[in-house]
Amino acid sequence: MKIVIGSDHAAFTLKAFLIDHMRKKGIEEILDIGTETESLPCDYPDIAFRLGEMVVQRKADKGVLLCGTGVGMSIAANKIPGVYAAHCHEPETARMSRRHNNANVLTMGARVLSPELAAEILDAWLESDFEGERHLRRLSKISDYEQKICPSCSLSEKGKTIVFDHPLVQHKVSIIRDKNTSVKEFRELVQEIAGLMVYEITRNLPLEKIQVETPLAVTEAYALEGKKLAIIPVLRAGLGMVDGILQLVPNAKVGHIGLYRDPETLMPVEYYCKLPGDIAERDILILDPMLATGGSASAAISLVKSKGGKKVSLVCIIAAPEGVSKVHGEHPDVDIYTAALDSHLNDHGYIVPGLGDAGDRLFGTK
Repeated sequence: MKIVIGSDHAAFTLKAFLIDHMRKKGIEEILDIGTETESLPCDYPDIAFRLGEMVVQRKADKGVLLCGTGVGMSIAANKIPGVYAAHCHEPETARMSRRHNNANVLTMGARVLSPELAAEILDAWLESDFEGERHLRRLSKISDYEQKICPSCSLSEKGKTIVFDHPLVQHKVSIIRDKNTSVKEFRELVQEIAGLMVYEITRNLPLEKIQVETPLAVTEAYALEGKKLAIIPVLRAGLGMVDGILQLVPNAKVGHIGLYRDPETLMPVEYYCKLPGDIAERDILILDPMLATGGSASAAISLVKSKGGKKVSLVCIIAAPEGVSKVHGEHPDVDIYTAALDSHLNDHGYIVPGLGDAGDRLFGTK
């Protein structure tokens, strides 16, 4: 079991005590993320956010957060989707937080608990397992609500499907569905939708603090930490999404993948592939407006992975359940972002209600 533990200055001494206690119990994998001293004040949210993200990203199995009362750490940690932090004052509550609530973070207060009682609470928490069954149904309602209020906030190693229900996205999708929408307007709206979607997709890009001199003073500001992005449209319809994304992330590199369907086998066949040379170092967004059967999208993902791509996501505008199932069946690690998840495919493989052939409508070739 890997445990990550963090505290503010008020609980620094308790943190050291509990680390020693866990080691005596045989827990060797303990990640101490600070703070490093009790003499310098620090802000508990910084510790809570860092620890919570580590737990959600599976860099640790469980987390322990400590501050003066434990309340601040609990509030901050529970802002992270996927973190279920339990604030406990005695062992039975700690046990039940694991058995019924599947708490993955424990918070305690150094000013309200003796070190011995805190150790007893920690032991009860670590030794208890989630019971599942009826509790799983209730927890799923929490995770569903997290997805609703912030589709792209969830941090996880497992691929997920995120449907953007932002009013602006939904409004624009309604217009491009209309068969009377002109080619010019359709093309502009696809770019706008892609831009709005990537705005949310990049929510978790890491930042670093920098200093900026304004006309009045030097101030602390933030800049992107240098995360490398690549956008790869699947020809030809994926091209319609590129400019909308580049307007927001102009330094992203662009690759291209060309696929066609063999008329006899109905399998995707590669006819063109040009990717950035450093594709293995980049977060990759594969662009394909329509996720119908999922055959082409899944083949494009496989192709990118064969060229060294590691962190791959699929960005669509309209998706069908059949396509989502196909992609996640073959690539369970890939996130799928879409503006709409429609009903089904018809006998010709078109998404219903859909919007027709996205490539024809983008380029006026119908």
